[in-house]
Amino acid sequence: MQLKDTFMASNLLIVESPAKAKTIEKILGEDFVVKSCYGHIRDLPKNKIGLDLEGDFAPVYEVSEDKKAIVAELKKLSKKAEVWLATDEDREGEAISWHLCEVLGLDAQTTKRIVFNEITDTAIKKAVAHPRRLDLNLVNAQQARRAVDRIVGFELSPILWQKLSNRNLSAGRVQSVAVRLVVEREREIQNFNSISVFRVVAVFKVEKKIFKAELNKRFNTENEAQSFLNACIQSNFTVSDIQVKAVSKSPAAPFTTSTLQQEASRKLSFSVSKTMSVAQKLYESGKITYMRTDSTSLSEQARHAAADFIKTTYGSEFSHPTQYQTKSSTAQEAHEAIRPTYFDAESVGGTRDEQRLYELIWKRTIASQMSKAQLEKTLVKIDVLNREEIFVAEGEVVVFPGFLKVYLESTDDDESTEVSGMLPALSVSQQLSYAQIEARQKYSQAPARFTEASLVKRLEELGIGRPSTYAPTISTITQRGYVKKETKEGQPRDIISFSLKANESIINRQIVQETTGSLKGKMVPTDIGMLVNDYLTEHFERVLDYNFTANIEKEFDRIAEDKLDWVKVMKEFYTPFHEEVKISSAQKERVTGERNLGTDPETGKPVIARIGRYGPMIQIGSSEDEDKPKFAGLLEGQSIHSITFEEAMELFKLPRVVGSFEGKVIKANTGRFGPYVQHDKLFVSLKNHTPFSIDEASAIELIVAKRESDANKVIQVFEDGIEVLNGRFGPYIKKGKENYKIPKGMNAQSLTVEDCKKIINDTPEKKPLKKKKN
Repeated sequence: MQLKDTFMASNLLIVESPAKAKTIEKILGEDFVVKSCYGHIRDLPKNKIGLDLEGDFAPVYEVSEDKKAIVAELKKLSKKAEVWLATDEDREGEAISWHLCEVLGLDAQTTKRIVFNEITDTAIKKAVAHPRRLDLNLVNAQQARRAVDRIVGFELSPILWQKLSNRNLSAGRVQSVAVRLVVEREREIQNFNSISVFRVVAVFKVEKKIFKAELNKRFNTENEAQSFLNACIQSNFTVSDIQVKAVSKSPAAPFTTSTLQQEASRKLSFSVSKTMSVAQKLYESGKITYMRTDSTSLSEQARHAAADFIKTTYGSEFSHPTQYQTKSSTAQEAHEAIRPTYFDAESVGGTRDEQRLYELIWKRTIASQMSKAQLEKTLVKIDVLNREEIFVAEGEVVVFPGFLKVYLESTDDDESTEVSGMLPALSVSQQLSYAQIEARQKYSQAPARFTEASLVKRLEELGIGRPSTYAPTISTITQRGYVKKETKEGQPRDIISFSLKANESIINRQIVQETTGSLKGKMVPTDIGMLVNDYLTEHFERVLDYNFTANIEKEFDRIAEDKLDWVKVMKEFYTPFHEEVKISSAQKERVTGERNLGTDPETGKPVIARIGRYGPMIQIGSSEDEDKPKFAGLLEGQSIHSITFEEAMELFKLPRVVGSFEGKVIKANTGRFGPYVQHDKLFVSLKNHTPFSIDEASAIELIVAKRESDANKVIQVFEDGIEVLNGRFGPYIKKGKENYKIPKGMNAQSLTVEDCKKIINDTPEKKPLKKKKN
């Protein structure tokens, strides 16, 4: 990331990313040189809290090692030219500009600050023509958020290390609340009692056409369902009412950050972080407007451009320019929705992901400026002779497509209501005959697990987080192992079906199967996630409260509007929070989520499911016994909250002898990093097998493949146990258990043993990790 030494222009414009710099430099020409600071140039220190907790919470910032060369170069260039700050227009961007002023020695009151929400010739030149001063209120709002999050992380995380004996754990103001949402949804599902009813659907025929109608009542028992079908054998069916209504369907508003993340998840199967990464590239290359926003409004110029395109392409009747009002009262990240910079570009170049996301944004924006779709809905009621129940048929016909010609928003519903198209011509009092009537058992469904998209939606509904925080929050809770995205096939379930066909007097009862419990990209809490959540909600109820998190976001907004002092907010937050931390730290109990499953028949010792140092496990006996306790790790899909005594005891049958290969035994087992097979000194992870299911042939296949893979990693082997290997991040030297980086410019294949020894000797010794005091 070294910057160029050459400098000819009289103006230096600084942005965050090199891609953005490249695009803007083409627009501004020779009078400007545009450089990137590569994001934040300084931050709070990594190994200490960096805040004056006993005074005014003044932060102590430091320039990170990887940014020192960039800062030195920017300082050098800033002495030769007038500096313009063009970082993003949200609070984070304003804070980056302020840090640049502080580090480069610029006057925040006079340094020119420009903002824009699209990288186009018009927008950039307009911004340069109308610079403003740095907005310190936005900076203070960002500092307050950073300080609160730093305090929560630095003071809660050590407590989790202490209570759960795991230094990989962390807590955060927004991430912990997000985990709570996922855990509470999982508990709803676990406590849900599914009940079955019988849904009755008839297929009626009118001349050569057929249509479906559903009974307006569902039966609780087999006898009720069968009794109704018996009554239908000798019954008559008469059209009793026909209602025809003209209805209209409105287009969805242009994208905000959260709605883009939701729709990209539904339509493109993008993760939230992938959506933001691809959108960032589209913005920096000048193809869309700024992608972190909670506003749904469009500029007047954009609405006119969209209207011109719609009229030319589809006709005047399809155009309906609309200014959408932002629903969020706290909308503050930017002043416009996410939209294409040029409406006549229906598609763009770039990667396939960039093309797909751009097309989604283009269609959504164009559709938002189009006319409503006009539909005709028909509802028909059909009486059953001598019964109170009636059949209801619904039909829907598009009279004028409007925006549907371009785009229709998706939903998160697992089941959508089926509405047929056009119904056949019917009249009141018309007699109908059926082709078939079926009563099929249907089970009530538990609440749906969150997807990334629906979790973002729920966070936004609760007022938790802001456009810039959704993606990092979800990335953090998955990387920390609190939540996992699970995809699995459903299991077959038997259901009962009664059917009655035309001209038959016998009701056919049969058992059919349906698939239930399938998951695709659903967010499921892990055992450690549930345990951390339970501890935090019990001992830090205020911080984990949804209203608290939402209210402090509102306070950040008020700081940004110069209506609240950020130091006052910090004091009101920190004083009671720190008291809770002191109380919790003083308590010595460990948290393991211990669950007694029964007694081991051989030893008479208790069998316990709990969280250990390396994750969920089963333990026979206790540390106080004369003999050491026995331990077994859980398999993929097992949980300490649901594992049975029988399943737990099976785990102690491992390691299992699978067979032999080349005269040596193959064993299957599970360990700290999951299930594996072992052959001699070779260990191979199991992906599509369990230690109980893998057979000898499959194990040998994995062993041979692992050997071939390892052989490709070895570049050179020397004396004294020195190897040159090819790793995930490139070639490196290995001696014993230590790895050594090969300096740039050296060819791994031409290294001699002397070269390797010199690199090893020149490498500084790793400093031992300091124990942190709670």
